[in-house]
Amino acid sequence: MVTKALLVRLEALPGKEAELAEFLTGARSIVMEEPGTVAWFALRLGPTTFGVFDVFPDDAARDAHLAGGVGQALGPSTGVLFSEPQVEKIDLIADKLPG
Repeated sequence: MVTKALLVRLEALPGKEAELAEFLTGARSIVMEEPGTVAWFALRLGPTTFGVFDVFPDDAARDAHLAGGVGQALGPSTGVLFSEPQVEKIDLIADKLPG
């Protein structure tokens, strides 16, 4: 069972919507290398609002993800593609996953 999650909201800077969508699409390949990231979703919530939702079995896996490749890529892209990310750490109480 997964017990931890992240919800990251990203607001694209003006004219950077397509580049942010490409950034998130490319981030998938990084996340595929993270065994502790059980599921990962890149989202478009509105014309300029994007997000990432991902789930983990425990705090250690979530912390490893935040310290990993995608987390490190967010820093240099802040102020270039999007404003300051809003990161919410979430405790999950139930799930339905394949397998």
